[in-house]
Amino acid sequence: MTFAVLLIVLGGFLLGGAWSIWRADHDTKGRTGPQVAFAVVLLVAALLATASGVLRLV
Repeated sequence: MTFAVLLIVLGGFLLGGAWSIWRADHDTKGRTGPQVAFAVVLLVAALLATASGVLRLV
């Protein structure tokens, strides 16, 4: 049960990191390609960690 909770918390931190990177855009240029790619990678990792944690609780 502790590992499942740890995975859910990790998913939350990764989701926060993805949101932080997504919001950090430039005023005139907008978001860069690597910034979008890194945010998407973090979002996928967050979803996988959260889903794994929920499935381990079940």
